[in-house]
Amino acid sequence: MNTPAILPRNPGPSWGYGFLLWADRWWPRWLFQPVLMAGTWVALAFMPVQRAHSRAYLAVVLGRPARLVEVWRHFFVQADFLMLELRVGRGAPVRCTLDPENEAAFEALVRSDRPALFGSFLGERGRRVSILRLQVSNSAETRLLGERFREQVSFLWVNDPVNLLFELKAALEAGQSLAMKCDRLEYSAKSEPFHFLGAHRQFPFTIYQLAILFDRPVVFCLAVADTAQSEMRVFASSVFTPDPAAGRAANTEAARRHFQEVLLQLDALVRQHPYHWFNFRPLNPAVAAPVRAPRLVPA
Repeated sequence: MNTPAILPRNPGPSWGYGFLLWADRWWPRWLFQPVLMAGTWVALAFMPVQRAHSRAYLAVVLGRPARLVEVWRHFFVQADFLMLELRVGRGAPVRCTLDPENEAAFEALVRSDRPALFGSFLGERGRRVSILRLQVSNSAETRLLGERFREQVSFLWVNDPVNLLFELKAALEAGQSLAMKCDRLEYSAKSEPFHFLGAHRQFPFTIYQLAILFDRPVVFCLAVADTAQSEMRVFASSVFTPDPAAGRAANTEAARRHFQEVLLQLDALVRQHPYHWFNFRPLNPAVAAPVRAPRLVPA
């Protein structure tokens, strides 16, 4: 897939990832952790845009203005999770525990050979998955994870939306499973309003269009990390399976109900673990309630 000659890059110095990998390998935790905490304060000072988006998101989820130390904590949890990704990419083990709710249906789908649309990283499960991701010039965690799981994982870069449509169609027609992020509007051709964090907000809906068009099941995974223990607690949604006999309109309405269920589950987790949703961009915009609002809306 063709991508722009000049790629975007993650914030931070060019040597940042290399230093973090080196320090994490050679420094004891009692030394490395305070350095990472101090570095987070530096990042907070030099990233005013991300700081403002974090503060705005936390104000919504906490129900009050966020204090500076809470914004710092949001940044630090993200930095700590980045270190977990780097360790996993380097070969360190991570234990994933699946929450019992929806466990049976999720495990049955993962162990089947039916192509599906996933919202999670499933390389360790032995399933071949193509992950949609923005290609940047300095993403060490993507490079390391891609190298470690090269037999199970490939990437479809979303930098060029025009070519991406052809890449998606080819991957689906070839019977591949896809992993897609469904919280950002930038690279989605279709969005719809759903209730989330106290308002109706626009969310991408493309994954369900693809599911209905290509007769693919959809399942979402949400995870909360315990970086100190190298553990991930994974929450799977129910599985949405299109019914070819039902027609497009009925399947679309069923998809809306399913995605609202997913967002209600995410809403509950975000309120319990507000710092674990790395929202450093504008929160999905609030809009008027849809004429055909999904039924599963909290009172």
